[in-house]
Amino acid sequence: MPAETRAASAPPAAERRWRPEGSLDVLLTLRPHRRGGGDPTWRRTPDGAIWRTCRTPDGPGTLRVGARGGEILASAWGRGAPWLLETLPSLLGADDDVAGFTPGHGVVRDAARRHPGLRIGRTSRVLEALVPAVLEQKVVLEEARRAWRWLVSRYGEPAPGPAPEGMRVFPAPEVWRSIPAWDWHRAGAEAVRAKTVMNAAWHAEKLEAAAGSAELDRLLRALPGIGVWTSAEVRQRSHGDPDAVSVGDYHLPSLVGWSLTGRRTDDAGMLRLLAPYRGHRHRVGRLLALGGERPPARGPRARIRDYRSF
Repeated sequence: MPAETRAASAPPAAERRWRPEGSLDVLLTLRPHRRGGGDPTWRRTPDGAIWRTCRTPDGPGTLRVGARGGEILASAWGRGAPWLLETLPSLLGADDDVAGFTPGHGVVRDAARRHPGLRIGRTSRVLEALVPAVLEQKVVLEEARRAWRWLVSRYGEPAPGPAPEGMRVFPAPEVWRSIPAWDWHRAGAEAVRAKTVMNAAWHAEKLEAAAGSAELDRLLRALPGIGVWTSAEVRQRSHGDPDAVSVGDYHLPSLVGWSLTGRRTDDAGMLRLLAPYRGHRHRVGRLLALGGERPPARGPRARIRDYRSF
């Protein structure tokens, strides 16, 4: 159906205007929730608006976020629309507290100065952050994003409202539990990651009810197949944890080491370098990704595998 026809037939949008305190870069703040090009749950349209779908506690919803004159203009559709608009400030980092963050390195200070609108928001949706994180475990990123696109496109519901063509809503926990082995294979996800996602989906209610980032970390790491890296990647997004360090990341230690000392380092070295920033270590990682330096590439790039051919 053409976009203009969908727009004409869509129910009226629920709307909200919100003026944040201080600078806010909507794109930088929402970008961590985008899982590569063609992510069925995230789009940026030519007018600069960002569209995002979500399975809220009240049901599926579509959110459109734009900015004009320092004011955020949001529209939402679907059963989850009221929840999406109510939690909009949290999604855009209204709760992000920078108290105690004092850049001690020039590169961190410069990145913070150049990107004052960077905020760490929270979605308050755990499983939506967990599934793509599990798919990204120990594989080339493009493999994981291909699997994410395939699974959400096949099993997700069409986005409510006049969303851009092809957008889908994250499947419900019971849907993730029921995906057959052959479709995990067709998506390119091997049995280990499939089993981890399906098992986590059985515990979705308890995970979503976690009172804070520390409790969620404990619950996540009690599940088979979920370790320090996956837990941090989830808590950064679901709870907006500015201190959740992605220990075990393939690129982060080198980025931190090279940016702060001009030398490569490992996870232990990265944690030592980030120790003065405790409480904001993830924030520093994001700033270095924007303004730091990566070490010169060495060796061949990791090969993109295709489990569908195995």
